[in-house]
Amino acid sequence: MRRLLIALLFPAAITHAAPPKVEAFAPLFELAGIRLLCEQTAPLLQRGLEQKQQEQLSDIFAADALCLDLAKRLSGKFDQVQLNQALTFLDTPMAEEFTEAERAVGEDGAQELATYRQQLSERAPREERMALVRRLDAAAHTSTLATLLRYEVGKTQAFIALQARGESIDEQALSEQTKTQEKALRDSSTQAVESFMLYAYRQMPSEKLADYAAMYEQPTVAKLLDESVQVLPELFAERRALLKK
Repeated sequence: MRRLLIALLFPAAITHAAPPKVEAFAPLFELAGIRLLCEQTAPLLQRGLEQKQQEQLSDIFAADALCLDLAKRLSGKFDQVQLNQALTFLDTPMAEEFTEAERAVGEDGAQELATYRQQLSERAPREERMALVRRLDAAAHTSTLATLLRYEVGKTQAFIALQARGESIDEQALSEQTKTQEKALRDSSTQAVESFMLYAYRQMPSEKLADYAAMYEQPTVAKLLDESVQVLPELFAERRALLKK
């Protein structure tokens, strides 16, 4: 009831609300998984490169700066009341319960997850459960963000390799050369995310899973994720341009 009341009251105030400070996005990025994307970017790019290149990438793709630039781009699309509303939905005991279930897999369940994935290849989950997981994945943009990260990292690595050979390429041509990889990345990301969710949330009742998906489907939360997915490729492209210097 409290959540419904908040949802009903906020819209009336939105028109007159003040624009948010960029710092206000930080807790939302943390709760929505966007901060993790920022943190994973540089380490993924640095793999297999020389120390000098690693240091350059660490500077250009620093997590704090990447998330800060994203917040700056989004600040004109939201007001503080909308961010407060999104935070109300994301920062809840239910969300923390699901986060703890995810952490448990990462901490001591890797082998069990691998075994579970093998079992899935032999015996499909119930259709109703699969539909819930796919609804949650779509609402939380989990596969979308995973695909975006892997694709942009791949594009950047391709750009670095071309530079090392003394070749130059603009952003449009780079996108055209790597576009065919995006579908394969999306398919593999989706498969990995779905199997992870099925395993991590296996003890969660379907009703609770539906409530969790509904949390991400709230308009302000959905807008935060939608806008982030639109802006992040621009930030990666801008950073690739700095690698030319």
